[in-house]
Amino acid sequence: MATSEETPTPSAAPAQTPSAPGGPGAVNPAALTAAQLARLLGVPEETIRRHVAAGAPAGADGRMNLVHYAAWLNKELARDDAD
Repeated sequence: MATSEETPTPSAAPAQTPSAPGGPGAVNPAALTAAQLARLLGVPEETIRRHVAAGAPAGADGRMNLVHYAAWLNKELARDDAD
């Protein structure tokens, strides 16, 4: 019978650690500037600014939550389809 000393123990590969928050190029999807949101979505920044002027949700500091913006945009598109 083999003892624990004779049986090799598989060693686990070192865990990959994710990049630290706030690392180079990190953005917070809950607090994006119009420029960051435009770059993320691949649209002109002016489009985002027009949407904010039309009622897209933005904080007092002008930052936007990606999910809230997407929900607003979806609602606007559905409203346009109903017309």
